[in-house]
Amino acid sequence: MNQSTKKHARRGRIFPEIQWTPEEKARRKAEREAFHQRCQVIFNEVYTKLIEDHYGWYIAIEPLSGEYFIDSDKETAHKKARQAHPNSIHCVFCLNETGACGTI
Repeated sequence: MNQSTKKHARRGRIFPEIQWTPEEKARRKAEREAFHQRCQVIFNEVYTKLIEDHYGWYIAIEPLSGEYFIDSDKETAHKKARQAHPNSIHCVFCLNETGACGTI
């Protein structure tokens, strides 16, 4: 039997007991978007004063406190934010024209 005709058992979900309703999915998506918007506001405020001296660096923003942490290394910026706010979620942007990290 060659590889293309060989039958495989279909694998199921990793956690089949977790089945989110469309309402739950929409709620989670709205929460993510609201979080990103709070971070984006802080990014837009500090962007102009940081981009000249730190172009291409990374900025980790913790939106509840308004604090941000910059570093030339993405992981280091992430670690700085986590050390200062270990129980908070933060968002990482790149100090460039778009704020996006990485390539598409």
